[in-house]
Amino acid sequence: MPETETLDEAKRIMQICNACRYCEGYCAVFPAMTKRLNFNDGDVTYLANLCHGCQGCYYACQYAPPHEFAVNVPKTFAKLRGETYRDYAWPGIFKKLFEGNGKWVALIVVALTVIVTGLTYAIQGVDVVSGVYKGEGSFYKVIPHDVIVYVASAPFLFAILAFFVGLMKFWKDIGAKPMDLLHPRALTKALKDAGQMKYMGGGGHGCNYPDDNYSMGRRVAHQFTMWGFLLCFAATSVATVYHYVFGWPAPYDYFSVPVVLGTLGGIGLLIGPPGLLMIKKKADPEPQDTKQHGMDIAFLWLLFLTGLTGLALLALRETSLMGLLLAVHLGIVLGMFVTFPYGKMVHAVYRLGALIRFAHENDVKK
Repeated sequence: MPETETLDEAKRIMQICNACRYCEGYCAVFPAMTKRLNFNDGDVTYLANLCHGCQGCYYACQYAPPHEFAVNVPKTFAKLRGETYRDYAWPGIFKKLFEGNGKWVALIVVALTVIVTGLTYAIQGVDVVSGVYKGEGSFYKVIPHDVIVYVASAPFLFAILAFFVGLMKFWKDIGAKPMDLLHPRALTKALKDAGQMKYMGGGGHGCNYPDDNYSMGRRVAHQFTMWGFLLCFAATSVATVYHYVFGWPAPYDYFSVPVVLGTLGGIGLLIGPPGLLMIKKKADPEPQDTKQHGMDIAFLWLLFLTGLTGLALLALRETSLMGLLLAVHLGIVLGMFVTFPYGKMVHAVYRLGALIRFAHENDVKK
């Protein structure tokens, strides 16, 4: 559970907001808040992860600083979310990776990229890595298929396990029943709201981000980022089916399903993360927990580089640069998977969990 000081501040603010209710139509947080007369640790942890940081409530609040009540919901909840990420991390020995997270993510990704690239050249030799290959199985002449699969799948499966353990800790602490997490109607509603980025709309006008003016910029950039990542994942999944079910090894035709999905996903990752980085650079620091900026920035750069190297590999796969790009791309993807449970990616897990709880309270229990 997060630190008592942050929890106490979140409870204090929610008591004031629950008496005021001016922001009730802004997002899911305030309707969920009104269902409670008192707030325990689990309640505010749930509400903090339900918050999408649109900042509308901060600029609308008559009790925001410099008022003596000092109500700052976005900043307090951002800090509480950060403590959620740290305290629910599994295994617990890796909790400290959330301290100075941007530095750790950068070091791990660079180190793994250098190691994968160096080993590829050392084992295969310069002539093999810089060779020109065409047709099915050309990637595997540089790095064998089984090596790619084992190197990438091990940290990915570990990340899924770490996400699941953290989510179950969160789910228990917010007072939800285990089976509620898989309730079909609640899960469907939560996935729909997440896919549409519904609560980045600030009540319909957009986020007050990067300043007090309404804008849909953050919502659009988030959608490019999320759907870009999901399309890349879909491309990998389809390619896996192609390889193991139909016996069709990569690389695939430019108009094949995996390549089209991967291309669209890569383009999304070239647009979304830079957009979010530019918005964050201009953002008002008052409604934010600026201590988490390093984690945010490292994650966005990691997604951007994944998309960039993936598209470069696609464009240059029949040139002498293919081997180098394959090794670099694999190293970056490996770094992404290794750092997933201990970086900004965890926000998606807890936010989806909070959305499922919200859907269950509002749609299932009616």
